[in-house]
Amino acid sequence: MQNPATDARARYRERLSPSLWLLVTVAVAGPMVSLVFVPIGSTIALVLGAAVSALLVLGFIAATPVVSVAGGILRAGRAHIDVGHLGEPLALVGEDARQARGPGLPARGWHLIRGGIDGVVVVPNLDEDDPVDTWTISTRTPDRLAAAIRAARS
Repeated sequence: MQNPATDARARYRERLSPSLWLLVTVAVAGPMVSLVFVPIGSTIALVLGAAVSALLVLGFIAATPVVSVAGGILRAGRAHIDVGHLGEPLALVGEDARQARGPGLPARGWHLIRGGIDGVVVVPNLDEDDPVDTWTISTRTPDRLAAAIRAARS
């Protein structure tokens, strides 16, 4: 017997995790915390410093947004929209992506922009009842995200 349910497997999923340099910068807070607690005891200072570094790095990774296309829904961070309301996605890299993230960023659009990620996908919103005109989403693989949106629309 066939399963009549729609295919809910993720066609695309990406975590927009922070760059290695940002994680290293955050981890430097641990040694600073250790220096504060050295007068109390070196062992306590070392344990607290390591704990602070680990918690900050894990917190930064856990708080990063996820971009996914699954079950006919585009999710970008906390926002989501049915792909039936979306137009043709435009995958941009390099100077075109910089323009789309900066001077070309629409005021009435919805944006999920992350520093250190070059690629951008711009998708027009065709829903006339929605005040948002376009979705601008940072992604490391703009071609794959645009292809997943196209595939989910059909």
